[in-house]
Amino acid sequence: MTPIPHPTSEPVSVTCAVITVSDTRSPANDSSGQTIQSQLTAAGHRVAMHEIVPDEPLLIQAKLQQLGGQVGIQAVIFNGGTGIAPRDTTYDAIQTLLDKELPGFGEIFRYLSYQDIGSRAIASRATAGIYRNLIVFSLPGSTNAVTLGMEKLIVPELVHLTGLLKV
Repeated sequence: MTPIPHPTSEPVSVTCAVITVSDTRSPANDSSGQTIQSQLTAAGHRVAMHEIVPDEPLLIQAKLQQLGGQVGIQAVIFNGGTGIAPRDTTYDAIQTLLDKELPGFGEIFRYLSYQDIGSRAIASRATAGIYRNLIVFSLPGSTNAVTLGMEKLIVPELVHLTGLLKV
């Protein structure tokens, strides 16, 4: 395991929103959204909300804008809509709103994905950044991709990244 360069001295709970972007998922079959919630709560974080939003750019943007104005939400994790199919619009919708991008997130996510799925990883537009003092992550909708992103990137860095926004 890679050592953490800036370990936190005490446990910190981050309050998160989980947004599944899909035209077909429902609360009953949203395994990716459920996986994100499980991983967050297992790490001691709080899930303040979980919603499913259709893959419509204006609805995705409206949801992020709404969350950016809510007191208490520190991080938003989107899943779904990061590919290149015509209905995959999450990346395009969020990218235009980000105040700062964290290009390393997408780069490392694709590298880790490549180790699992090979060259198909190039089709992922997973991304992360800052919007109105929120850390925003956008993962593909597959449960395997969500598990990878949560275990290897988001859970290990969530406290550190949200802490940097308080400085």
